[in-house]
Order: sequence, then C-alpha cells, then structure tokens
Amino acid sequence: MPKQPRAWQRMLSGRRLDLLDPTPVDIEIEDIAHGLAFVARWNGQTRGEHAFSVAEHSLLVETLFTRICPEAPVKWQLAALLHDAPEYVIGDMISPVKAAVGPGYGALDERLTAAIHLRFGLPATIPVKIKRQIKKADKISAWMEAVQIAGFSKSEADRLFGAPDPAITRELTIRLRPPSETRAEFTRRHTVLLAAMT
Repeated sequence: MPKQPRAWQRMLSGRRLDLLDPTPVDIEIEDIAHGLAFVARWNGQTRGEHAFSVAEHSLLVETLFTRICPEAPVKWQLAALLHDAPEYVIGDMISPVKAAVGPGYGALDERLTAAIHLRFGLPATIPVKIKRQIKKADKISAWMEAVQIAGFSKSEADRLFGAPDPAITRELTIRLRPPSETRAEFTRRHTVLLAAMT
C-alpha cells in the first residue's frame, strides 16, 4: 500500500497543522501574522523596496470594512482582519490560478477559515451580508493596490475591480514595510480587536 503524502505543516509555534482536518487548537495568531507578513500579494509584482504582504492587505481591508460599516460589531472587524488568514499556510493564489486549481482550493480554504474563526471566537461561517461587505472592502483594497503599486492604469483597475467611492479611500495610501513591522502591527491589531470582543 502506497504511503500517504504528508498533509500537515509544522508551525514556528511548534503546532502541527493538519491541512485536511484543521482544528482550532492548532492555530496561533503569531503563526498567522508571521506567515501572512511573508506572503506577497500580486505574486510580488509590485513597486517598492518591500513586497506588499497579505498581512498589510488584511490591515487595509479591516480599515476599509470599518469605513464601509462603521456600526458593525467588533467581531466583524476581526473577521475582516482574518479574511485571508488561511493564506498563512496555503499562500496567496491570484484569481486565475484559483480558477485553474478548481473547487479543491475553495474547500481547503473553507476548512481553514472555519478553524481560524472558531479559534478566535467567531462563528465558523459568517453571515452572507457581512461576507459581502468584507468582499467589497477586499475589492477596494485590490483597486488601491492595482493603481498605487501594481502598475495598473486607473481605467483598467476601474474595469476589473470597480471604481471605489472616494470617501471610503480618502487619505489612505498603500504602506510598504518590512515583514517584521507588518507582523507586529497585525498581531497588535488582532489583540486590540479580540480584547474589545470580551
């Protein structure tokens, strides 16, 4: 009988995360923050001295979500911050690659998301209305990234992601920081939101 391929990853915290059957007890925010701070958005095809990381993107999405839904409970702000958290182990695949991989990627993402949510006091699946608002913030972030650091023209970004309401993006700019700084900021913001939920 052939040996089964390994489907777990050892985290820096010492946890062993089973990708096929993730459990909340094997998830630590330090692992998420570290992984996301070293995963580049746009496959690294951005201007600047540092890659624009998924951790930085997640901080921006949480800010945008809060502007879109200022009355939203703190738990949904935390959900916005963690919206791409599974990418700390599965990486950030651009949309065309996700489409090519097929439904298996989505199922893996959903399992990891559910475990992450449960670990931090969120429901395994969040309400559709909230998910849509987080997706809206995600698309606005993608538009900002496309125009500011990924070499897209404004008209191209408008066509692909939709032109955002200028009131939502006012005075926001893309930040490029070393991974250690972004990791620390992501962890700090998670701590603040988690404390506000209790």
